[in-house]
Amino acid sequence: MSRRPDILFPLFADLEGLDGVGPKTAKNFAQMGVEKPRDLLFTLPHSGVDRSRRASVSEVTPGGTATVEVEVGLHNPPRTKGRPYRVQVEDAKTSFQLVFFHGNGPYLQKLLPTGQRRVVSGKVELFDGVAQMVHPDHILPLEEADTIPPYEPVYPLTAGITQKVVTKAAISALERVPELAEWIDPALKEREDWPDWVDAIKAVHAPANSTDLAVTSPARQRLAYDELFSHQLTLALARQAVRRGAGVPTQGNGKLRAKVLAALPYDPTGAQERAMSEIGADMALPSRMNRLLQGDVGAGKTLVAFMALLIAVEAGGQGVMMAPTEILARQHLESLQPLAEDAGVVLELLTGRDKGSERKAKLAALARGDIQILVGTHAVFQKDVVFHDLRLAIVDEQHRFGVSQRMELSAKGQGAHVLVMTATPIPRSLSLAQYGDMDVSVLDEKPPGRKPVKTALISTGRMDEVVEHLRGAINDGRQAYWVCPLVEESEVVDMTAAEERFKRLRAVFGEGQVGLVHGQMPPAEKDAAMARFVAGETKVLVATTVIEVGVNVPNASIMVIERAESFGLAQLHQLRGRVGRGSEASTCLLMYQAPLTESGRRRLEILRETEDGFRISEEDLAMRGAGDVIGTAQSGLPRFRIADMERQAALMAVAQSDARKLLNDDLSLETKRGQAARVLLWLMEQDKSIRLISVG
Repeated sequence: MSRRPDILFPLFADLEGLDGVGPKTAKNFAQMGVEKPRDLLFTLPHSGVDRSRRASVSEVTPGGTATVEVEVGLHNPPRTKGRPYRVQVEDAKTSFQLVFFHGNGPYLQKLLPTGQRRVVSGKVELFDGVAQMVHPDHILPLEEADTIPPYEPVYPLTAGITQKVVTKAAISALERVPELAEWIDPALKEREDWPDWVDAIKAVHAPANSTDLAVTSPARQRLAYDELFSHQLTLALARQAVRRGAGVPTQGNGKLRAKVLAALPYDPTGAQERAMSEIGADMALPSRMNRLLQGDVGAGKTLVAFMALLIAVEAGGQGVMMAPTEILARQHLESLQPLAEDAGVVLELLTGRDKGSERKAKLAALARGDIQILVGTHAVFQKDVVFHDLRLAIVDEQHRFGVSQRMELSAKGQGAHVLVMTATPIPRSLSLAQYGDMDVSVLDEKPPGRKPVKTALISTGRMDEVVEHLRGAINDGRQAYWVCPLVEESEVVDMTAAEERFKRLRAVFGEGQVGLVHGQMPPAEKDAAMARFVAGETKVLVATTVIEVGVNVPNASIMVIERAESFGLAQLHQLRGRVGRGSEASTCLLMYQAPLTESGRRRLEILRETEDGFRISEEDLAMRGAGDVIGTAQSGLPRFRIADMERQAALMAVAQSDARKLLNDDLSLETKRGQAARVLLWLMEQDKSIRLISVG
């Protein structure tokens, strides 16, 4: 399995073997990410030009394309330098001009001899009331005219590559396409009425009309499915590899959990109950848990996570919870501390700040098993951190672990179960693309007692009213966040805006009442400013988006977001989630600069309508596209050449269940369909998964 199947060799050869591709063109193609015939086959036309034969150019609207037979008339070479070269021609109904800039006379005389008939195809424009075709795309003698396709595909281009070059190379690549055995489930293929792979590849490069170019055309759907299926197969293989990694069956007696539940002032929601039982069932198995806990802001992930940690402790083991930053690690510590006291378990914090003898003592206690639950930052990953018996590792997913890092983490506790938490509700299609190797628990209900946050839109022209409203609230003992605008991605400009706003609000509310945090501050200063706000010493915290994640101040019940239209939907939703955490009714004021763009208005209205993070994320995906929603750079999201995650979300779900079923029935891919799927993995360059099968 360690080498590419022979049948695919022609598709992985040099591009230079294709018609019209020399070393220079190959270099230009590489700019487009096309390095071998396979890449060219997966570079699909994005539009097409109707070149069906017409009687006359008068039949097309100016700006459209016409393909007509003409009789060539007189040539008019330019009289002065820089003027175009014109050739008079006549079709069945009218006469018009062919126009050439920098035209070479002798060449054009040979190409278009006066008195002869030719077929020309190109864009028709009107100039001073006269029809003209500037630089026709095709000029051919009648006997060669049928080489012009009635509908010509239009490919994406890069510098040095023309449509003719791509078309010629693509036709040449299509000649190398082998017949491949079918990897799609026969029932699915029949139900969707999809063509075979070879037919699909040929069809997408020879569209007959615009319908053939749509994502919904059977050939394009089939190829998109192949791409999604190979991706999900890779994730499913990774998932199997983790599961084959023996886990330690971990079952508790429920005593510690009962203590915590008895001390809670409310009952867990149905979603929390469900997630707890899914996690408990996974941990009891002899294979490793690899689960994602996805919950909206305030859906009660902390309780679910702590209950999972208690299972590890009840079973005589240890649990660890990792957060991306020190502020968040401390915050987890604060929210877990009261629960740990109810249960009577030992909880400790380990961060990069722990030094010397204090750190040594903590590490010794951890190795002896005296610390039952550890909360920490990345510092937990260091070599000298040794657990007595680590059963569960929980990762707070703010920093987006990829599949490989998740595997590394579970290696730390020989067979520790892994639970990843994320507070970013992700649309189902993206969560399948990003976390398809994991099982998912979703918290989609709010715990009782959380009051909805009232969201209002206010234009920046009414700044004074907002400040007055704040003054009243502060006199009533409330606290507020004031988030400053996002400026051109520049932290320095963000900082200046924040400092200006800080000075103005301090002038209104008085010294000591207003705090400031931004990304350019030293961490210790940032922590100190946050701590003063948490303690209630400062009443207003002016901030850039650094507070988006995690800070919990129940008394803060007002969130002002300046220039809200410059933020993404998901970001606004996260920011709004910082308030509404206490018993007070909370407000979020979205201040915008008029006039709003259409999409800016739509974003702010969606927030006013709903607090459901999953609905917000679906809208965000529809408006911005997948790369932006997760921030493709650090997302671990695959780059699909054909599949469109926004519009083909349903295909992704089918691909996942199909991939898991195939591996369930045929783990080492030895059956006929399994062998075909191996070829697909090679074709889609999923080398990682190929390694996983060979390991398997």
